[in-house]
Amino acid sequence: MDVRERVNANKDTLLEELTEFLRMPSISAEPDDSGEFRACAEWVKNKLEEAGARAKILETEGHPVVYAEIGSGDKTLLSYGHYDVQPPDPLELWNSDPFEPTIKDGHLFARGVADDKGDVMARIQALRFFIEEHGELPFKLKFFIEGEEEVGSPNLAPFARRNAELLAADACLWEGSMRDETGRPEICCGTKGMAYVELRTKGPSHDLHSMFGGIAPNPVWRLIQALRTIKNESGEITLDSLHELADEPSEKDLEAIKNIPFDESSLKRSWGVESFDRNLSGEEALREYLLRPTANIAGIQSGYTGPGSKTIVPSEAFVKMDFRLVSGQSPEPVVELIRDHLDKRGFTDVEVIDLHGVEAAKTPVDSPIVETAVAAWRDVGRNEATVYPTIGGSGPTSLIATELGIPTVMTGSVANMNSRIHSPNESIKLDDYFETVAYFTRLFERFGK
Repeated sequence: MDVRERVNANKDTLLEELTEFLRMPSISAEPDDSGEFRACAEWVKNKLEEAGARAKILETEGHPVVYAEIGSGDKTLLSYGHYDVQPPDPLELWNSDPFEPTIKDGHLFARGVADDKGDVMARIQALRFFIEEHGELPFKLKFFIEGEEEVGSPNLAPFARRNAELLAADACLWEGSMRDETGRPEICCGTKGMAYVELRTKGPSHDLHSMFGGIAPNPVWRLIQALRTIKNESGEITLDSLHELADEPSEKDLEAIKNIPFDESSLKRSWGVESFDRNLSGEEALREYLLRPTANIAGIQSGYTGPGSKTIVPSEAFVKMDFRLVSGQSPEPVVELIRDHLDKRGFTDVEVIDLHGVEAAKTPVDSPIVETAVAAWRDVGRNEATVYPTIGGSGPTSLIATELGIPTVMTGSVANMNSRIHSPNESIKLDDYFETVAYFTRLFERFGK
């Protein structure tokens, strides 16, 4: 029986197991006073053991890591994922209980189903299908499932460096990718880095009556003036020397960009916008999204924003910014660029607070693990899987891909462009999930050859 047929014959069991996982409120941003979070880690460990792996809980300074090994042979594959989830707030925007999985119109709704519990569960279930069909794995498979990804993985770096030998592998499957607007699976070969900063300005020692608005220094205007030096009126980044730090994209990357079927009309519709920033379109928009840095304002706050009117000169203002970085650009030097850039323009009074950062990570698009990922999609009837040289988002991928030197790829595609990751009503398509279980089964076969 083909693996797709075997998966379809076991849908109810697979779904029951996944929904049990999703009912566990493993919110890493909240204290684990009830012990439910650790219970979730133990549950994952037990599932790996049921699949035949040697599993254990490894402690960090924060939430624990679930680690497991199975199989033997000359090659080793590392599987990274996380069992923690985002807070479900705002609860009033959910159409169902975020921790009571709900099926509607072929979609499964629950917090964490797309990011990343569906992906974690699909790989464990695929391992079971492989063993049922072939017996012992002809390679070593390692599972590395952390519990702090949704709070920035604060303890991942020391853990990975301390356990470099334990995590050593020939290739790594990072947490899953997505399906594009038309349902095509995406295979992603890297992540952007990020420098996350806060810029703060101060005016009078306390809020003033706005009758003094003509003579009192207004921190909001000061902040706006500083921000305008970082990005001009045309939307171009003008931060000194930022672009000079970037590595040039490879010819293979540029070729991969040309092969990406970019449905910009569908994307605009899903966002509810008529055009992209600066009226970018086609291949130029893709290059901007995947291969160039960003200077994004994530939030800005000052003064009175409640109902009605309150006439004041605010005493302070601040903005949160994330700079998505490409290969060659590192968070610490970029924060230094921001400081120097502002100082040169007389904004020495603008405080720059470095909140956190991650490095960019890159695996060549013609790496063997990428070719294996593409071939496995063909094995389940998906000839149109698309290779992306990187994604627009960031993560701790560089710890594995760069520091440990392990070629790393995102594949699996449990989620889709409408999965509302990190938002209310997070969901996946059930058909996508079952296909992904079959896909990972075939990927394990391909890797073992």
